[in-house]
Order: sequence, then structure tokens, then C-alpha cells
Amino acid sequence: MGREIVLSARMQAVADMVTKGNRVCDVGCDHGYVSIYLVRRGISPAVLAMDVNRGPLGRAKEHVEEAGLGKYITLRLSDGLDAYEPGEAETLICAGMGGRLMERILDRTTSKTKDFKELILQPQSEIPFFRKYLRNAGYEITWEDMILEENKFYPIIKAVPAERKPEASDQSLCDRFGPVLLKRRHPVLRMYLEREWESCLAIRERLSEAQNTPRTQSRLEALKEEMDCLEKAAKRMGMVKKRGREGYGDCYD
Repeated sequence: MGREIVLSARMQAVADMVTKGNRVCDVGCDHGYVSIYLVRRGISPAVLAMDVNRGPLGRAKEHVEEAGLGKYITLRLSDGLDAYEPGEAETLICAGMGGRLMERILDRTTSKTKDFKELILQPQSEIPFFRKYLRNAGYEITWEDMILEENKFYPIIKAVPAERKPEASDQSLCDRFGPVLLKRRHPVLRMYLEREWESCLAIRERLSEAQNTPRTQSRLEALKEEMDCLEKAAKRMGMVKKRGREGYGDCYD
């Protein structure tokens, strides 16, 4: 039945969010490893694996045939959801793309997107923008995970059609850091906040030593806004400043 599939931590987190028993449509399936994993583990009875590029789809076909799962995994060349037909799946997986590309895929054919009961999404960039897009498009984020892999941070989002537009006391903070990640006080989000804080401190130190110009002042003002945002998130997470370091430059315990 082919070799054992071992997913990366990031893709494992994606697979773990799929509701057991759901048929899956995997847009941007790459080599087909997630599709094979979902079927082999009995999580999904059938997967439609689609990719816009023939190369990855060809490799996925080889892996599916090697695993002997051609009866359960359908491979299809498709630009986004173009080749998807409503009713073929309950779960949509879309992972490893930029936030704006993901928005275009979801927004291009909304009748198809709305056909899914849940979206499992792993945007690689423009993440606050993408969370805001989901909210405005009528989705609610019901679960989130965050993975640190090869020194990069990856959020994974589960979203479902919302009965009403989700609201939060500080929506911009939730868009930036993730409503569920903040609520869970996720340990990897904590690591992210600490890293970003230390990065801001280093940048502020360099700017304080630079020539005092309008551009420097503008960058310092933007940096202060960023640090204020990080501090709000840290407080929401229950993080406290370490003792023995002075002033605003403290990092968090």
C-alpha cells in the first residue's frame, strides 16, 4: 500500500482540523500527501485533490497510485475551485498560499465556496487582512492552531459560515493575532509575541542612534504603534513583564 506518509507539523495541523467523515476538496494539493493521509487514517471517505499546475498534480497521481487509493482520491487540474462541482465535498482545504491569493480563490465563485460546511485554511502571508476578509465574507473562526516550523510561524484556521457577523471587543487585535489563539493563550502565539517584541526593541535601539530626521521620527511613531499592539496582545494572553529591566523596553515572562 505504498510507503508511510509523514506530514510536516504544519500540514499535520491542517489534517487534524478536518471533521471526521467529511469528504474533502484540497485546493493546491501539491504532492497529494494530505489527501493520502486523510483517507488512510479513515478521517475522510473521499478526497478531491486539485492543483493549478500539472507538475505537482502528476506527482500526486504517482503517490496516490503507489498508495493504491485511486478509488478514494480523485485528481483534477483546476485553477482554484474552477473544476469543483457543488456537492462534491463538505470540507475545503486551502493551504500554503498568500492571503490575497486565498481570498481570490474563495471570492471568485462564492456559490461554490458557500457549498462547504467548513474551511481549513493556512495562509502564508497577509494574515490579519485574510482574517478580516473571512469575517466580512460571513465566516466565523471556530478554531485555530499555530505551528513553529523551520523558524517560521504558521497559523491554521478553521472557519464555518456564520449565522451573524462575529464581533469582538477589539476586532483589530483579533484580526492581527487570531481570536481563538488569543482566547486559548496559545503557547506558540506567546513565542511569536516575544520574538516580535525583541525585534521591535532592536529596531528602536538602532533608530534611537540614527540621525534625527522626519523619516526616523515617522518610523519611531509606527514602531510605537506596533509595540502598543503587541503589548495589548500580551496582556490578553496573561503575559507579564520580566523584572529587572527598565521602562517600556521590558520583554514578557
